[in-house]
Amino acid sequence: MYPVSLSELIEEFNKLPGIGHKSAVRLAFHVMNMPNEKVEKFIGAINNAKTKVHLCKKCQNLTDKEECDICSSSKRDKSVICVMESPKDVTALEKTKEYNGLYHVLHGAISPMDGIGPDDIKIRELIARLTPEVTEIIMATNPTVEGEATAMYIARLLKPMGITVTRIAHGIPVGGDIEYADEVTLSRAIEGRREI
Repeated sequence: MYPVSLSELIEEFNKLPGIGHKSAVRLAFHVMNMPNEKVEKFIGAINNAKTKVHLCKKCQNLTDKEECDICSSSKRDKSVICVMESPKDVTALEKTKEYNGLYHVLHGAISPMDGIGPDDIKIRELIARLTPEVTEIIMATNPTVEGEATAMYIARLLKPMGITVTRIAHGIPVGGDIEYADEVTLSRAIEGRREI
């Protein structure tokens, strides 16, 4: 239906997460209608991101420097490390401007069903960062079976070291109705209650 080169472009867009066939066609035609200099800039941005962005040597977050801006900041509380599954999670928490400690990105969660064990994510790198200065690890993995298993595994590793391991609270989202919440969410909301 389309020329081979255009079909290949549509196929590549279709491989991206969250992009169905219709969206892939729209994106491909958008690129086809872009001026050549914008296409070159687009290609350059993809190449730069792919070649220059790598993992921070400390926290495993994405950076284009040796250490990310968070790890190299003298204003961050170095006694607390928040453990998260992905770099996108770090960005979400940073937007709140409520947390001032350090991060550690695991790049996944333990999932035996998917063949992902403790050695397949960045747990070893977390253990290597633990100095006497670190007093608390906040487990901020997703509230899924895999996220919970990962949090429990890491907590069991760290407890003998005398480091406080905490878990972020889970519960009813702001604007949500209690009557529509499931039992697990409600029980987590009761467990994570705090004084007001």
